[in-house]
Amino acid sequence: MDTSLNSRHALVCGSTQGIGLAAAMEMAEAGARITLLARDAEKLRGCLGRLDSAHGQQHHALAVDMADTPALERALAAHLAAHGPVHILVNNTGGPTPGPAHAADVDQFAQAFRLHLLAFQTLVRAVVPGMKAERHGRIINVISTSVKQPLPNLGVSNTIRGAVAQWGKTLANELGPHGITVNNVLPGATRTERLAAIIRNKSAKTGASEADVEAEMLHEIPLRRFAEPAEIAQAISFLAGPAGAYINGINLPVDGGRTGCL
Repeated sequence: MDTSLNSRHALVCGSTQGIGLAAAMEMAEAGARITLLARDAEKLRGCLGRLDSAHGQQHHALAVDMADTPALERALAAHLAAHGPVHILVNNTGGPTPGPAHAADVDQFAQAFRLHLLAFQTLVRAVVPGMKAERHGRIINVISTSVKQPLPNLGVSNTIRGAVAQWGKTLANELGPHGITVNNVLPGATRTERLAAIIRNKSAKTGASEADVEAEMLHEIPLRRFAEPAEIAQAISFLAGPAGAYINGINLPVDGGRTGCL
């Protein structure tokens, strides 16, 4: 099976920790030239040193806040002019604050919409012309299994993730004729700071210990363990490579079987 990403340029968002960093490391090992995108310039510099360059790649970092849409647009234009077209775009960013949908402020929805859908649309508008010119592209949206089955106490996240999933499917239909695939990866409970925050939040709200909250979550997963970020990254890298070339417009759960529907 061909999983090589040699000669490909991958732009990975939210790539200083968790799934984003793991995806960047996995694709660098497969030969891709990586641009890390996040808002913390110091963390980006540290992460650059962790990327595999055994294939002779030169990796880059782009420090910009994805919630600042005009700044994101300007930064992308300058970066693409300096470093050439992007062949693989991994849309990934932190999830909204936990809580029920009915109690969320309107501003919480607006902020999440800007950080996720508007930022992702800005990225797509920047990279798609180069993908079209080469008749090759991979857009991978890292969202959540909540697009198949809403998760308790993640009201804003459930809403925004669902919008991104429908947007991704629409793009797959529009961009397929240009040799560009668009897929959504749906991580289940993964050992990241986001998961730790969800466990802390539920513990604080219910009075249960964090260990009991974690045990309850694990019981919902047939494999009885959380995913590691590298396991999600391997699915992303597969979709980005030659072996995933005919997979387009899907929601791919990587969740240990937790989602209760097909």
